[in-house]
Amino acid sequence: MAHTFTLPDLGEGLTEGEVARWLVREGEVVAENQPIVEIQTDKATVELGSPVDGVVLRIVAHEGQIARVGGTLAVIGAAGEHLLRPVAAVPALPPERVEPIVTVVGSEPLEALELHRLARELSVDFSSVQGTGPGGQVTETDIHAAAVPPEGRRVPVRGIRRAIVEQVERTHREIPAVTFVEECDFTGVDLDLLVALTLKAAAASLREFPELNARIEGDEIVLLERYDLGVAVDTDAGLVVPVVRGCDRLSVEEIDVEIGRLAAGARAGTLQPDELRDSTFTVTSAGKLGGLFVTPLINHPEVAILGLHRVGPRPVVRDGAVVAREMGNVSVTFDHRVVDGARAGAFCVDVIRRLERPVH
Repeated sequence: MAHTFTLPDLGEGLTEGEVARWLVREGEVVAENQPIVEIQTDKATVELGSPVDGVVLRIVAHEGQIARVGGTLAVIGAAGEHLLRPVAAVPALPPERVEPIVTVVGSEPLEALELHRLARELSVDFSSVQGTGPGGQVTETDIHAAAVPPEGRRVPVRGIRRAIVEQVERTHREIPAVTFVEECDFTGVDLDLLVALTLKAAAASLREFPELNARIEGDEIVLLERYDLGVAVDTDAGLVVPVVRGCDRLSVEEIDVEIGRLAAGARAGTLQPDELRDSTFTVTSAGKLGGLFVTPLINHPEVAILGLHRVGPRPVVRDGAVVAREMGNVSVTFDHRVVDGARAGAFCVDVIRRLERPVH
């Protein structure tokens, strides 16, 4: 009998995952524990192995689809087995309404199964196809006729991009954000260590302004007593935010090493889920391409984010004379439900003061 391969409990309180990539095809022989699918969970990728020896009879959850824990990913059977009728596709019906899997040994698959497969390949919703065959049955011609070429090039919203979409929508929906910006004189600051210096400075300033190191839970504001700061990292797949733990305890040099490790892991897609969650505050820097000023989005459920913007020579007045200094803007975007403007501005100025007089 065929074995139903379901999404297991991946821990960390996760209830669903996105099918990132299948490592096998339908009809392929697999061995027990052989990696057969990659699941994207909370921006990290996990490989799942086959629970049994056998043949992949049907891939149910296709790449880019979301599967819930306990939901069917594939059906694995013995050589010579075929599915007698299709398995419900993802997103699946409630468990009590999912059709049972029935197999038959030594027979060819029903023609209907091939028609369903053709519809998937042509991105046709089989249930919406009007059949012209006997008794209104759907034919191959009907499916081809329903496959009207879409306008423009389509790019699926998947993986990290899907997570970004959900995060941005939630941020705009729930957080009334305001941005404060001020200049910083970076003359004499080692710009190669700028992000590490900023995390160290921000951790120190957050001790003085705890409402920016917080989150809203129900009708309470939770002031956090740890300083685990997120760092926005641009990758080929999109923006991810790994977390540097204990920035208040680490030296600038230790923070810089950890940033390098996390950034490399983010770009390689090898970070673990716990390296990407539960930050208390976030710092983002777009480097030399960052523009004069941008308004970063708060990393929900945090209540503030600090932005570093382009640093370069600018004319400024010092002791009554116009001189060239390495200047750049520093911004704080904050949740106005939790943080008042005066406090956000004072926090930003305090971070700038520490950056202009860095302590390692």
